[in-house]
Amino acid sequence: MAEVGQGLHKALQNGVIPPTTIGLLQLRAGQLLGSTYFAVRETGNLRGRGESEERITAVATWRDATCFTAAERVALELVEAVLTPNPSGERVPDELYARASAHYDDKAMWSLIMAIAHIGFFTPAALIAKPIPGMPPGRNYSE
Repeated sequence: MAEVGQGLHKALQNGVIPPTTIGLLQLRAGQLLGSTYFAVRETGNLRGRGESEERITAVATWRDATCFTAAERVALELVEAVLTPNPSGERVPDELYARASAHYDDKAMWSLIMAIAHIGFFTPAALIAKPIPGMPPGRNYSE
C-alpha cells in the first residue's frame, strides 16, 4: 500500500497543478468526508504555503466566495462531484469535464484526476483507522 501511495504522491509533485490547488482539493475532500485528519492536515499545509485564513476558511463555502480563481473553482467543483453521490445520475457530467478542460490541458487534467484519486486512495484509512492529526506516520492512528 505504501508504494502505491508514494507513487500517487510523486505524481502530484510534477508541477503541473499548483500545490495550493491540490491542498484546496484535499481540504474540501476532508470536509466532505468528515475527516478531521484530512481537514487539519491540509489546513496546516495551506497555512505553511502562506495561504490566507480567508481562503482556507472559505473552502467550505467556495461557491459563494470570491477569493478563488476560475481554475480553483472548477477543481473544487470536480472534487465535490466525485465525492458526492448523485441519485439522479452521473457524478461528473460532460459539461463539468469540459469546463475543467478549459482551464487544464490534458496533462494537467490527468494530474487533477490523480490528485482526486490520491484522496480516494487514502479515504478508507482516514475514515476507518481515524488517524490523529499531528502525530507522526505509524503512530497517528487511534488504535
